[in-house]
Amino acid sequence: MKKILLKIVFLALATFLPVSAVAGVRVHINIPLPPPIIFPLPPHVVVIPETDVYVIPDIQDEIFFLGGWWWRPWNGRWYRSRYYDRGWSFYHRSPYFYQNIPPGWRDHYRNRNWRGHRWEYKRIPPYELQRNWQGWKKDRHWEKQRWGVQGMKPKGPRVQERRDIRRPQPKPGPGPKPRPDRR
Repeated sequence: MKKILLKIVFLALATFLPVSAVAGVRVHINIPLPPPIIFPLPPHVVVIPETDVYVIPDIQDEIFFLGGWWWRPWNGRWYRSRYYDRGWSFYHRSPYFYQNIPPGWRDHYRNRNWRGHRWEYKRIPPYELQRNWQGWKKDRHWEKQRWGVQGMKPKGPRVQERRDIRRPQPKPGPGPKPRPDRR
């Protein structure tokens, strides 16, 4: 009887001990963070035409600003932070806005030319960006300014759709009165 009892206790320990031991184990994948970029002064940004994405143009690395977040690709991964120079954390996918950023934006910036038009971009100081980006986004400030691109026409249907969305729509009234049934 003692042998059977010992076998049951041993079997119970063998069955339940690994489960409880595994439950306490945490898996931690160490994803390296990008190296810091040292800025002697807070950087100016420019808005990339036809977007509401800001970029720090005068450094080698790409650092974007959108919606209160700074974004940075590094070693095939994306990172974001509330600060342009620190606090980077891994972001699990490419941010949605990046698909609309032309790969040659930096050449356009250097040449002051955007798609065949003179680009008189405005260098925005950091304090102005922090104070105004939400209002600029809300009232589509950069679309109205044509992003500083001389002679550029807004893109047809997309801009028109945006205007239609913002225009108040009349509320539907009660439909037509039912007609009396004539027999």
